[in-house]
Amino acid sequence: MAVSLKGRTAIVTGAGGGLGRTHALLLARAGARVIVNDIPQSLANAQAVVGEIQAAGGQAEAFGASVTDEAAVAEMVAKAGTVDILVNNAGILRDKSFSKMDLADFRLVMDVHLMGSVICTKAVWDGMRERNYGRIVMTTSSSGLYGNFGQSNYGAAKMALVGFMQTLSLEGAKNNVKVNCLAPTARTAMTENLLPPQALALLGPEFVSPALLALVAENAPTRTILAAGAQGVEAAQITLTKGISIKGLDDLDAAQAILDRLGKIGDLATATVPGSGLEQGQVELGKALGA
Repeated sequence: MAVSLKGRTAIVTGAGGGLGRTHALLLARAGARVIVNDIPQSLANAQAVVGEIQAAGGQAEAFGASVTDEAAVAEMVAKAGTVDILVNNAGILRDKSFSKMDLADFRLVMDVHLMGSVICTKAVWDGMRERNYGRIVMTTSSSGLYGNFGQSNYGAAKMALVGFMQTLSLEGAKNNVKVNCLAPTARTAMTENLLPPQALALLGPEFVSPALLALVAENAPTRTILAAGAQGVEAAQITLTKGISIKGLDDLDAAQAILDRLGKIGDLATATVPGSGLEQGQVELGKALGA
């Protein structure tokens, strides 16, 4: 049986294009009424997405607001009425190596990705808890989970969202508010000249949105990080190994014992930890290409 969101209202931030657009289209196709959000300067793009949804027989409205504007976000939530689903998708990039990065650009990326998600979540949180129903998705990234050169600001914000999700999933559990993370792999302007056409075709944002839909469904999981792209879906885990005991050792000797036994401490058995964010995409593309 297909996922149905009939009777539900969803807000998707940053939905005037890219991943936000495909998320909004799929949520509407599943029956949800969708509030298509983007910054006021991109309201025309949001309205175009609303037009697509309505042309397909769905329900949608556009709302222009920066996710960093608390008053505008509160107005959007009030206008939406009952909000059952929040997809925190809005974001920006200011990529540079850390040595060349201005702190202003670090703060800006943190403000949009992290605080923008916090502001939007805070605006819907009490209502979801009072109604004993809510589905919230944070958009994390392989750059936060595993690191990518030149994205210290973006990676820090995206990993912070995982921590935000971990705690909110616990706090929302008794009120049926489920909170998850999505780590998408999709083509961007930056990848256009780095990957062959066959790979780019497989990295369309539309291949990520089914995982988003699963994370906001009636029977969605909670405290789950799904990585998705190229028609592949994986789960990312924050793991803890069995490790070793340093009981009885002097502090100096204990430190050396840790260094000597890092292999044992880090033994993941059948689990793996990608060395970089690119590996998530490589796994997904490998399956898609039949490697």
